[in-house]
Formats: sequence, structure tokens, C-alpha cells
Amino acid sequence: MSLSEFALIERYLQSLSTGAEGVALGIGDDCALLEIPAGQQLALSVDTLVEGVHFPATISPADLACRALNACVSDLAAMGAEPRWLTLALTLPEANEPWLAAFAAALGEGLKGFGMALVGGDTTRGALSLTLQVHGLVPAAQALRRDGARPGDGVYVTGTLGDAMAGLDQLQQRQAPNSALLGRFFRPCARVQAGLRLRGRASAAVDISDGLAADLGHVLGRSGVGATLWLDQLPLSEPMRDNYTAEQAQRFALGGGEDFELCFTLPPAGETELGDLGVSWTRIGTIDAEPGLRGRDAAGRIAVLPQHGYQHF
Repeated sequence: MSLSEFALIERYLQSLSTGAEGVALGIGDDCALLEIPAGQQLALSVDTLVEGVHFPATISPADLACRALNACVSDLAAMGAEPRWLTLALTLPEANEPWLAAFAAALGEGLKGFGMALVGGDTTRGALSLTLQVHGLVPAAQALRRDGARPGDGVYVTGTLGDAMAGLDQLQQRQAPNSALLGRFFRPCARVQAGLRLRGRASAAVDISDGLAADLGHVLGRSGVGATLWLDQLPLSEPMRDNYTAEQAQRFALGGGEDFELCFTLPPAGETELGDLGVSWTRIGTIDAEPGLRGRDAAGRIAVLPQHGYQHF
């Protein structure tokens, strides 16, 4: 006898409805009831991940849970919001119980790490896909936004760039991909603590999901400014340097998405007060009054950079 929708939810997802504050009513009713503390704003973001588009069919259920949750929570990190709740719409080709058990265990571990709870959603039959809506809290008027960058601000990123795209490239091209690079694709890490510590410091922020050039371009467009990147300062990991030429690494760093690092801008005096973000950070350029995105190489040559990134259509 196949597992019913409600039995699936009760057996594998119901237990994930505890663990975060503010849940007056979680899974089991027509709606969740959530308590929003006074002086806080609710930050919401929703993402859909589809097999064959956002992840390969060979991905393990545990890796899929980790990848999906961190990719979505990264949006909260970019706003300086504290993660609280998740809703999940899960479309499955079949109710495969070993798959569900591994997925739910990994999702539960991820939720616990972020202090979140699953508070509702939906399950249905079809091609494998997930739609996750994350909810977070941020003090009123303190959210990091894309529209605050000003000429003279520095441009910064957390972590290293291009690793996830390099991992995907190796998965597609090589029989023995580098485990560190592949891990950055399958198991990204949302930079929540960095986002929280940037509140009141960063003038603008965005997470790098479609590629540095494209995502920084969103900040430039919303802020009405331009930027010059110092191409020789792009932070590259040792596995990236060991497996790719400098030209390939730069291409992945600028145009490869899925890193889920934060790109942010700081006023001129802001770097001295930045302190520990819980992850490495690097200044990679400056905000200009002139619109557009430019790159300056080690020899001082400046060229316009295309602001291309991942596009669904």
C-alpha cells in the first residue's frame, strides 16, 4: 500500500514543525499562525528548485535538502534577517520512503542549525521539484537593501568565488571531480552570521546566486551607480587555483552562480569598523558615480565587464 499524502507529512515532516520561536500554530491546519515581535519586520523569500534545472537527477536526498535550504536562507542573510520559519511545497514522482527519510533528516538538521521550524506547505505527485518560502525577522528600518550603495563605497565579498560553478563543471566534465569544489555546489553555506553583523554597517548587500557580475549589477541598478572591480583581488580558493587556469577561474568567479556568498558595499570608513563576520571577506573594488561595471586588471587596464549571469528564460 502506497503512503498517503497525510501519512507522508505526519511520518517525515510533522516533527520538523518545532524548534523556532513564534509558532502559535504549525503543521496540521489550513494556515500556520506566527507571532511577529513588536519592532520587527517580516522578511520573506521564495525559491523553486527543479530537477535537471537547479540540481542533477543524481543528487542525494540529503544533499538536495541542504542545497535547497541554504540557497533560500541565503536571501535572508543578504537582508540581514534572522531565519525563523519555512514552508515547503514538495513535488515527488513517488512516495519513496528511504528517500523521504534521508531528505527529512537532513532538512531537520539544517533547520536546527538555523533555529528554524517547518510550519506548513504542500505535497503532490509529479516531476521532482521543491518550492521553499523562508521567513525571517529584522529590526524595523535595519534591513540590508540593494539601493544604498554610494560613490566612494568599497565593494566586498565573503568567502571565495566561483567554486560552486567549478564543482558543477567538474561533475559534468570529469570522472573524478574535486571534492572541495563539488561540495560547494551540493552543500552551500548561507552566510547568516555575516548578514546579521553587517546590519548598521553595510550600505547595500546582495547574495551571489546568479554570479558576481549579475548580482552586483542589481545593486548598481537599484542604487543608480557604477563600480570598478579589481580583478586580481577576486578571492579564489586553493582547489580552484589548482584545477583551473587564471582565466577560467576569473570567468567562474565573475559569471558563475550558486556560491551564495554575500556581496556588500561599505562607506569609506566602514572597513576599519567591520571586524569579524564569521567568514573571510575581501575588498574587490569601489563604487563609482559613472554607471556600468568595469574591471581593472593587475596592469591597470580597465575594460567594461558584461553583467551576465544565470537566466531562466
